[in-house]
Formats: sequence, structure tokens, C-alpha cells
Amino acid sequence: MPKVHLSEETIERLDQVRDDDESYDEIVEELINIYESEELTLHHGGDGV
Repeated sequence: MPKVHLSEETIERLDQVRDDDESYDEIVEELINIYESEELTLHHGGDGV
């Protein structure tokens, strides 16, 4: 399993958005899901203007 090194600032930001019982793995997975969802929405949304 790869190791990921995060800055103190990034860890502090993660601590601000995660729930008390949520692991770092869970919050990162959730953030990736949000990113992928937004990417999909932007990619398939078109301009529509």
C-alpha cells in the first residue's frame, strides 16, 4: 500500500471537514467521489448557453 505524505495545513483542513468518527481514508474517498461527480457533471453538462 502506498504511503501519502500530507502537509500540516492539509491535515488541519481535513480535520475541519471530517466527522468525529470518520477516518482519513473515508474523507479522502468522499472527496474523490465529489470530484468525480463534479467532473462528470461538467463534462456531460455542455454549455447550454
